[in-house]
Amino acid sequence: MPWYLYLALKQLFSSGQRLFFTLISIVSVALGVMLLIIVMSVMGGFRYEIRQKIVDTQGDLQVRASGYIQNASSLEKVINTVPGVLASTAFAQGVVMLEKDQKPSFPSIQGLDMRTVEKVIPLNRYIIQGSLQDLDDDSVILSSQLALSLGARVGNAVQIYTPLMLEVAKGQDEVLLPTELKVIGIFEIGHQQLDSSTVIVTLRRMQQLYGLGHGVHGINVRIAASEDADLVTARINAALQKAQGKSIDIMPGLWARSWSELNQEFLWVLQLEKNIMTVILLAVVIVSAFLTMSLLLVLVLKKTREIGLLGALGATRKQIALCFCLQGVSIGVVGTSLGLIFGFTFLHFRNDVVLLVTRFTGSQAILERFYQFSEMPAHTAFSDLVIVVISAIVLSTLAGLIPAFIAARLKPVEALRSE
Repeated sequence: MPWYLYLALKQLFSSGQRLFFTLISIVSVALGVMLLIIVMSVMGGFRYEIRQKIVDTQGDLQVRASGYIQNASSLEKVINTVPGVLASTAFAQGVVMLEKDQKPSFPSIQGLDMRTVEKVIPLNRYIIQGSLQDLDDDSVILSSQLALSLGARVGNAVQIYTPLMLEVAKGQDEVLLPTELKVIGIFEIGHQQLDSSTVIVTLRRMQQLYGLGHGVHGINVRIAASEDADLVTARINAALQKAQGKSIDIMPGLWARSWSELNQEFLWVLQLEKNIMTVILLAVVIVSAFLTMSLLLVLVLKKTREIGLLGALGATRKQIALCFCLQGVSIGVVGTSLGLIFGFTFLHFRNDVVLLVTRFTGSQAILERFYQFSEMPAHTAFSDLVIVVISAIVLSTLAGLIPAFIAARLKPVEALRSE
């Protein structure tokens, strides 16, 4: 071990008052790193979970038109030939009035092509009662919170009213008869909005409810995990343009959009919140860097004669500077390591902490309504981790540069005369 590194560690971790101030500097760095890790991981978790829910319910990208699509089978053949595409499935969606025992609700409804849906959307993963394979034209699957609010269970019957029924009955003295379907399953995504207001039926039943004939509203597409969604989207758009010029079966005005493009505004807001919180909390690390610099400046003033003695014994200015600069690096490394440990420990128990806080404040329902998740998500991106570690160590190193520069400029003779 070089003597200047040994001396730097000895000065930092010697007993007494100096050790106390060293620990204060390390704890300040650790707190800053811990807060950065927690905030960046939680904000990253929201983005990751939202992406996962979108992909699991809508696919990696969607193909839509200005109206509804009449040539779904021909369109799927074109899409499936695009490199990177694994599968595609047609869908139709809308809003209905759902009623059970005179309890009305107005959920969104999705009609799924049972022949291909499982290749694109892993709904079976979220079915908590019943089975997706049992879904037919006379049955329906409800989201968990919707079923709870209606008091509906597997085996019960529910009535569905659609805008088409109101249009047909307009101006006619007729009794409006709803479509009665049997509940054969209940699913739970883990996203509050989806779990409280979603109904799933077969595509054929949805086409009947909305009078679409053989039309659909769009095509959900699943791509390979190694593929970039935006790149595959560009390939599909190019393939659609080429197919529209060759085949009359492919209607004009089609476009594909990736999951990030479809939710661009919401994701932008999430990223903005994450960036603002990161900049604010980075101030904590900067404050700890100033604290480290103050500690090392005081150390230089107290060790002026010792610095002069080192110079008289043959130590170069570079070695003397390294002695104090390495103290800043040591504080940064130790503080960052402790901050990572504390941060990831908190993230491991985050849901217990949130549950405890919301239990005392009675805000669990508010948290779910506004943030749409029953549990606090967390996902630490490797790039975020690198940014936090490098920022903390670099700032601590910079904090040691000024004291190191002052110590290196001291002349041995003048330093030895210092009282």
